[in-house]
Amino acid sequence: MRFLLIEDNAKLARAVVERLQLDGHAVDHADRLEVAENFISVADYDLILLDIMLPDGDGRTFLQQQRQREKRTPVIVTTARSAVSDRISLLDLGADDYITKPFDFAELEARCRAVLRRQGGAADNRTSFAGTILDSTTAELKFGDHSIDLRNRELRLLEVFFGAPGQVFSKSHLMDRLFSFSDEASENAIEVYVARLRKRLEGSGARIETVRGLGYRMVAA
Repeated sequence: MRFLLIEDNAKLARAVVERLQLDGHAVDHADRLEVAENFISVADYDLILLDIMLPDGDGRTFLQQQRQREKRTPVIVTTARSAVSDRISLLDLGADDYITKPFDFAELEARCRAVLRRQGGAADNRTSFAGTILDSTTAELKFGDHSIDLRNRELRLLEVFFGAPGQVFSKSHLMDRLFSFSDEASENAIEVYVARLRKRLEGSGARIETVRGLGYRMVAA
C-alpha cells in the first residue's frame, strides 16, 4: 500500500514513516499542504494520514477540498484535540477515522488496517482466491496444509493481486504501489518480487501470469 503522511512535526513524521515502512508500505511525507498537493497531483494513494495544524493552512480545509473534488482516498486525521465536538466535525467533513495525539503506533496500524478493510468491503483482514488465503494481519499465505510466512513487500504486492484477481497490473502501477518517491528502485525490482511470489504460490490454486507487453495478473492455476 502507498500512504501519504501530512505532518509538520519532523520527529513524529520520521517515526511514523519508519514504522509503516517496516510493515512494507510505501510512504511519502509532506510537511506542508503545498507539498501534499504536489504529491497528490502525480501519485495515487491508498490512505492519507492528515495532521490538522500545518504551517501553510488547516488540514480540515484540505480534507474538505478533497471531498468536494470527489476524491475518495481514505483519510485518517491525527489531532491533538480530544473534544467530542472536534471529532464529530472531522467525521462530518469526510474523515474516515481519527486518532488523538500522542498515539500508540500499534493503534495507528490497527486503524489503518480497519479503514483499508472497510474501503475494500472486507469483513476481516483475510482475502481469498482459488482456494488460496492471504492473511494480512499475520502476513501468511495459506493453502491446503501449507502456511507460508511472507516478507513485508511480498505481502503488499500480493494484496494488490488478491484485491483484483484477473486484472492486469503494469510494472509502473506496481512500482507506484510498492515504492515511495524517496525509494531508489527500478522496474526490475518488480520482476524480482514477482519471481519470489511465484515460488510462494507453487502448489496453490493461484498463480501470477505475465501478460506480454502489459504486465501481470493473478489467475487460477
